[in-house]
Amino acid sequence: MPLPATASAAAAPPLDFGPCPASVPAPAPPARVECGSLAVPLDHDRPHGERIRIAVSRVRATGTPAERRGVLLVNPGGPGGSGLGYAVTKRAKLPESVRRAYDIVGFDPRGTGSSAPVDCGPMGGLFDAPGPDPVPRDHPAERAHLRGLRQLAVDCAQGAGAALPHLSTVQTAHDMDALRAALGERTIGFLGVSYGSYLGAAYAAAHPHRVGRMVLDSVVGPWDWHDFDVRQARALLRQRDDLFGWLARDPARHGLGDTPQAVRASYARVRSGLAAHPAEGFGPAEFDRAVYRALGRTERWAGLGDGLHRYLRDGSADGLRPADDFAGPASRTYEAANRTVKCADGPGPRPGEVLADIRRLRRLDPLPVLTGLEATACAYWERQPERRTPLGSPQAPPVLLVASAHDPVTPIEGARALRRTLPGSRLVTLDDDYSHGVFASRGNGCVDDAVAAYLVDGAVPAGDVRCAGAGLP
Repeated sequence: MPLPATASAAAAPPLDFGPCPASVPAPAPPARVECGSLAVPLDHDRPHGERIRIAVSRVRATGTPAERRGVLLVNPGGPGGSGLGYAVTKRAKLPESVRRAYDIVGFDPRGTGSSAPVDCGPMGGLFDAPGPDPVPRDHPAERAHLRGLRQLAVDCAQGAGAALPHLSTVQTAHDMDALRAALGERTIGFLGVSYGSYLGAAYAAAHPHRVGRMVLDSVVGPWDWHDFDVRQARALLRQRDDLFGWLARDPARHGLGDTPQAVRASYARVRSGLAAHPAEGFGPAEFDRAVYRALGRTERWAGLGDGLHRYLRDGSADGLRPADDFAGPASRTYEAANRTVKCADGPGPRPGEVLADIRRLRRLDPLPVLTGLEATACAYWERQPERRTPLGSPQAPPVLLVASAHDPVTPIEGARALRRTLPGSRLVTLDDDYSHGVFASRGNGCVDDAVAAYLVDGAVPAGDVRCAGAGLP
């Protein structure tokens, strides 16, 4: 059953657009980007209470009035991802027919970027460099791990204050509807990637009759966040085995061994070496974050292999170290928003569940990648939500879901499960693909043509669509 519509959306004033901050890139001429902000209630259930401002960007459609289809709101994922510049960067990759048909509108969801950004301070030592080994292997290490999660929750409660329970996906979905009303649109199109798919499904649950053409790409399944995170951790291990096999195919190029077992041994030597002697602040936590990032996109595999080889050759972690500072302002906001949103979206796991799942992952593989277990902090959250975020609605029109067959970040079973909450919807699968992010991302004409036809012409495929991927690089 949809959540009640809020008075704030119906009464939203028109948006005034002007110049954008320097952080927003300029699109290729003749298109131009403009920015503004929208005041929304902190709590949409109390529309006359405290308000916050949501930062918005827009690149207008470049086609004729006859070609125009309305507004396409875009979200890059997270939770915690800033969407202000995404209206420009994602638009540049969209098919020309979509750019001509839609005003592309980006926004920073509440708690992120320039929209009332949340500050969780030190987050239980998350930004310490080097951080402690994120894989606890004995009882003292497990107790220390839980203490860190507890402190992270305390830091977020202190940093967010009264806003803490309102930094949720449901509240952001209501912000989207307020934005729709401010733009003067009866319905709104939406393209959400990764967490953006979860946000789109939440909007469909809350405002099913306001859904226009909706594309959910690299789909988060309709599970508790901790359950999703554990599923992702298992998929990452399968993907890492594929990585080891791929690196072993060219031992002369990568220098890590000529069998998957030999490459795995090289990988283990790098991690154990960094755990024993961190390289200028780069230890096992930093290593696992680098691996987590690389596993999600096959075009990053060669760079990870080069970084492993360089460390084994000369002890330098520079080939593994990311370009962006994990402790920098943008990353701090992202990590804080990620936890506050996940923990506002539903009841968290119990501490015993956290340890049981970590132990199960360790039994599955003694070197698990636990970087994505972000909802573990919800075990100690100050204000536990009473229910999970509602997703999907039989009252919403059919939407298009898009998935890579072997995406380890959002495994394809999530798309299949979420589709059951959206009757009449179709799934476009990119077979033999191992990366996260598909539409207007992988350069696959079959996927892009199917999605563009849906967005521009409203052509819902007669059945699910399967497209041939390029395989491993």
